[in-house]
Amino acid sequence: MILAIILCQFAGIVGSIATMPAIPTWYASLVKPSFNPPSWIFGPVWTILYTLMGISLYLVWQKGINKKEVKMAVKFFYLQLVFNSFWSIIFFGLKNIFGALIEISILVILIGFVIYKFYKINRKAAFLLVPYFLWSSFATFLTYNVWLLNK
Repeated sequence: MILAIILCQFAGIVGSIATMPAIPTWYASLVKPSFNPPSWIFGPVWTILYTLMGISLYLVWQKGINKKEVKMAVKFFYLQLVFNSFWSIIFFGLKNIFGALIEISILVILIGFVIYKFYKINRKAAFLLVPYFLWSSFATFLTYNVWLLNK
C-alpha cells in the first residue's frame, strides 16, 4: 500500500514543481472568481486525495495484477495520473489556462472511467476515488472561470 500511495504522491510532487514558483507571481496576478479557494487549501486537499488514490490503487492491485481486467484498469489509472500531473505543468508552468481547461476536462472523463473500471473490481476502491472526481470537477469549473476572467 505504501508504494501505491508514494506513486500517487509523486504525481503531486511533479505537478508542484511547476506550481510553486508560479503561485506568488503569475497566479497571484490572475483575476479569480469569488468562489476561488485560498491557495493554502490546495496542498492539504491534494495530499489527502493522492493518499485516497493510492489506497484505491492498492485495493485493485490486490485483486491480481495479472488479471486482464485489473491490468487494464490499472493502465487507465496510470494514464489519469499522468494527466493529473500535466494539468499543473500546463496551467502553472506554461501559463496556458485554455490548454489546462482542455486537459482537465479529459482528466475528469478519465477519472470517471477509472471509477467505472475499479467498481467492477473493488467497490471500495471506486468509492475512494469519488472525492478526487468531485474535486477535479470543481477544479475544471474553476479553471473555466479563471480562463473566462483572464482571456
